[in-house]
Amino acid sequence: MPFDDTVVMFQDEARFGRINSPHKCWVCGERPTVYCQIVREYTYAYASVCPFDGTMDSLILPWAYSIAMNIFLEEVAKRHSDKFILMFMDQASWHKAKELKIPPNIRLVSLPPYSPELNPTEHIWDELREKYFHNLTFDSLEAVEDRLEEGIRDLENNKPLVQSTTGFDWIITFV
Repeated sequence: MPFDDTVVMFQDEARFGRINSPHKCWVCGERPTVYCQIVREYTYAYASVCPFDGTMDSLILPWAYSIAMNIFLEEVAKRHSDKFILMFMDQASWHKAKELKIPPNIRLVSLPPYSPELNPTEHIWDELREKYFHNLTFDSLEAVEDRLEEGIRDLENNKPLVQSTTGFDWIITFV
């Protein structure tokens, strides 16, 4: 099957939940009250980004293991069916599982172990946590997912921001 183009993407997943820790913030006037909660409920955001053009694909899934990874890879393959995707990712166990079904238009490449600084998708999680989850508590896991969906949608629709957040210098010289 011929492809029109090759795209380099970086993939990662992050856990979002109802455990929060207060962070410093600037305030004028009264000292703010920041609540802290420890509720062990989580959801997972999967994302792949292309630092060269700011393209971002994401899904919110309830777990992080091979079945969810299959769902995510299939979705990315559908969104870019006319392209060949060279996808860099960390070496999480579900990225190397025998049950992993890799679509024909995706080739997976592992980043070196214990090197999250090489994955620009990590900066997406920083952006989401800073802009959408900073000093907030949630009444339910559904509220977390709603906020996460809002943040991810805003990022997917803002290619210049994704490009500037993920496109650090070593990637540009890599190609």
